[in-house]
Amino acid sequence: MTGVVRAIPRSILYTPALSLERVVKAWSYDADVHLIDLEDSVPPADKPAARIVCRDALEKSARAANVAVRMNELGSLAAVHDVLMLTDSPVKPGIVMMTMVTSAAEVDLLRRILASGGAHPEIYVTVETVEAVTGIDAIARSADGLVLGSADLAAALGVEITWEAMQAARQAMAMACARHGTACIDTANFRLAEPAVLTEETTRVRALGFHGKATVHPGELDVINRLLRPRPDELGLARRVAEAVTAANGGIAVLDGNMVGPPFARLARSTVAREDAWTSRFGGEGAIA
Repeated sequence: MTGVVRAIPRSILYTPALSLERVVKAWSYDADVHLIDLEDSVPPADKPAARIVCRDALEKSARAANVAVRMNELGSLAAVHDVLMLTDSPVKPGIVMMTMVTSAAEVDLLRRILASGGAHPEIYVTVETVEAVTGIDAIARSADGLVLGSADLAAALGVEITWEAMQAARQAMAMACARHGTACIDTANFRLAEPAVLTEETTRVRALGFHGKATVHPGELDVINRLLRPRPDELGLARRVAEAVTAANGGIAVLDGNMVGPPFARLARSTVAREDAWTSRFGGEGAIA
């Protein structure tokens, strides 16, 4: 991990911009980031009305920095209208999520366009094209966060959404995000009737190095938050590891019967820094309204 440690959300709840009441109600659920969706969940004929809902919702938010907006594909006319709405809105979201990205140049272009309109959000990229996976390092360097888009990626590959089919993309994302200090967020779970799948998948992506997970259903937030948010026992152990190596003058130490050394201390310090950043931005308050 390089550069400034980002405050990375552990849970992102997607809500379609089809109803202002529905969007505002979603803010009562305990998600780190609440995403207003203008893309797939909104039929083409409803997109103009959805932009009005999105703008009105942003104006009602007390913590817009923790609100995200998922826009349409940059090369589309719909995206032009999305960008105009975002720059014209008196309240700007903290995160803008891109879709169907194929290169880092798209991320850089959107960042410049938004900045020209006075908007400076974090930019997250949905990794859902073959080109995004093959160019993942450059995209991770340009973006603030990556989110696996398993449905479109599986469709592009002509496969079902399974762990095996998505594993290579997940590993590529984890490596690139670790290199550039980029947020690494897993796809939403589409098997809503099988809660065991969510638990297993969230546990496995955490083991790969992912930081968070998206969801379309508020009922999944308890599991995601429990498995991915900072845990006091882990933070306590990380601090003890760092202290033990420091006490050994940066060499090898024995802690609770286990050998620890410089690599363990680096992991411990990065863990503490990342979790402290999360606590500062997201800790203590789930609702944003």
